[in-house]
Parts: sequence; structure tokens; C-alpha cells
Amino acid sequence: MVDIDPAEELGSDRSHPARVWNYWLGGTDNYPADRAVADAGAEVNPGLPLMARQCRRFLVRSVRYLAGEAGIRQFLDIGAGLPTMRNTHEVAQAVAPDSMIVYVDNDPLVLAHARDLLTNTTDEGVTTYLHADVRDPEPLLDDARNVLNFDRPVAVMLLGILGHAAPEYDTMRSLISRLMAATCPGSHLVLVDGVETDDQTYLAGVERLHEVGHMYQLRTVGQFRACFAGMELVAPGLVPVTRWRPDDDEEGADAPCSVYGAVGVRR
Repeated sequence: MVDIDPAEELGSDRSHPARVWNYWLGGTDNYPADRAVADAGAEVNPGLPLMARQCRRFLVRSVRYLAGEAGIRQFLDIGAGLPTMRNTHEVAQAVAPDSMIVYVDNDPLVLAHARDLLTNTTDEGVTTYLHADVRDPEPLLDDARNVLNFDRPVAVMLLGILGHAAPEYDTMRSLISRLMAATCPGSHLVLVDGVETDDQTYLAGVERLHEVGHMYQLRTVGQFRACFAGMELVAPGLVPVTRWRPDDDEEGADAPCSVYGAVGVRR
């Protein structure tokens, strides 16, 4: 595990996806550079903050399913971002108090806040944080093994990160394959990413983000589905995040959504 001093340079003069996302979710752990990027995208697509909330609700529902119906007790949340509303460990340990959660991110600001805020909610469970980069998965997995037992099922979560970290599709597939190869049958893969769409407002918002230096690569639905090769998709399959087992009072559940999510199980 890399020991990072939270007082070191946090990159406040340039935007970071985790902090842009935090701003869209209504958080306060962001800088002017992050707010400028987030506002630029939202000027073109005012629905981006709602999209961020919809993705967070997908996280809540998928973790609730995994800890409950699927019986998963180990979670590797990569690209976890800044603590906001209902984080993975809070949801999992509310369902299964003995759940073990390893958060992973490469932003020192996330680490600084994680040490203070991502604290265990039960006596039985474990909540910890790794400063690591998904683009170098082997050291990440080595550190995670200090906490998680990969001979037992693990949920590997990659929510909205690979569009930033792996712009080349082959790289995306390789990273997923390397991560899942370390797991045993019964492990789950949870993915969320933006897809190519006919929604011109969404595309214009993504293009505007690119113009201000916030690069994010969209995938086709077919490319997204291929990331689950060799796995069985949990019903309802690969769908807009708003349609993956929505709660009855889900905000914006009927609105068009160009961000897709899915949960797959390794057999």
C-alpha cells in the first residue's frame, strides 16, 4: 500500500473527475477548476447533475443486491471518488454487517478525505482505502489481497471510471480481464459507463467537457456488453442505470439516460 501524505500537492489548479463528480452530486470537496469544468458541461447539458445522482442510486441498488440476494461479502470499489451520499461500505454493511470494502482511487484529495470519512460502520466489517491506479492492476490487486480473500467471491466495481482511465477500448477490455482473472467463480463485475447515443444534448455535453480538458470516451452498447464475455448478466442485463432494478420512488426513472450499467457474475 502506498502511503501518501494528504498535505502533498492535490492538483487544485486542474480538474479531476472525482471532484467534478463530487460537485455534480452537491458535495463541497472540489476546487474552482473542478467547478468550472462541471459548470461548462452543465451549461450545454443541464441534466448532468441528475445523471450523477442516477449513477449513485445505481451503486446503492447494485450493492444492496450484491450484499443481499447474491451473498457477496467482499467489495473492491475502484475509482471510488470522494465520499458523498450513501457510499459502498454504508450500503453493504447495512445489509451484511461483516462486509469488507476496499476503496481504490489515485487522487490524494480522495485519500485525505477517505482516511477521515470512509470509516467502518460495524464491528464485524472492514473498510479501508488503497491509493492505486486501475491502469496498473497487478500492484492494486497485490495490495487488495492484504484485506480481501480472492479465493472467495469478490465484487469488482468500476463505476464511471474506464471512460477516463482507458480511452482505448482494447485497454479497457484488458484491464477488466486482468482484474477478473484474479477472482474466483461467483465473483461479480459491476460496470457503469456512458454509451454512444442519439441524445444530442448528452453528446453536446460530453463534447463540451472534452473542450475544457475533461476527456471521457463513450462506448457502443455492443462494446459494453462484450466486457462481460464469459460472465452471466444479472437481470435485467445491460440497461440505462435508471432501469436497473429501480426503486418505486426513483427520481428521473422514466427519463432518457445515456449512461448504462450492468452486473455480471463469473461462472
